[in-house]
Amino acid sequence: MKPCVIIPTYNNSSTICNVIDGVSKYVNNIIVVNDGCTDDTAVKLSNCDQKITLITFQHNRGKGSALQAGLNLARQMGFSHAVTIDADGQHYPDDIPGLLEVASASPKAIILGKRGTKHDNMQAKSTFANRFSNFWFAVQTFKFPGDTQTGFRVYPLYKKLNFYTAKYEAELAVLVDACWRGFDIISVPIKVFYPSAEERVSHFRPIRDFARISLLNTCLCFLAIVYGYPSMAYHTLLNRK
Repeated sequence: MKPCVIIPTYNNSSTICNVIDGVSKYVNNIIVVNDGCTDDTAVKLSNCDQKITLITFQHNRGKGSALQAGLNLARQMGFSHAVTIDADGQHYPDDIPGLLEVASASPKAIILGKRGTKHDNMQAKSTFANRFSNFWFAVQTFKFPGDTQTGFRVYPLYKKLNFYTAKYEAELAVLVDACWRGFDIISVPIKVFYPSAEERVSHFRPIRDFARISLLNTCLCFLAIVYGYPSMAYHTLLNRK
């Protein structure tokens, strides 16, 4: 394995350097995507103690676009796997070795860092959003990974992944498409930290983002019938031969 870590960031100046420092203890190759930050994140990155490869968007494009740019560059640089981790300090970098160990045993699978549903300071809307996403994911793929919204993942880079949208909901769409195309999905329990409300930096917009997710799921349910289910059946038969 030749892994790298991709950190998409949008206005996470208070946490981005700590995340990079924590990640560097386990993986040396770090790609940071500055998704059009309007705070002093760019200054923090320029003064970062760790060596990073930086992608900078002039304007905010959304997490899906940031991840796609990072994954495309990682593939061009010859990495075999990319760990994605959020820049808000929610994830614990010391979970990276465990995720990579599972990825090493199943090198063509997507590994999901599965968060629990009961944590201090966890917002009710986050729990509902995850359950909502998990339900429709099961309808579209017949799989139950338990946490389809986690941003802590390991993507294999042997095959290009398709991001159909540019925003927050892209991580769900890429996972559904990957299942249709024969990727295995493996969940691994991870730790998670939710800061208090006054310390939390969240770009989730409940009304707008739920509307986008609902529209996406409507489209994915239609595509599941005409493409997804037949494709999964084909890959299942192919693997039995």
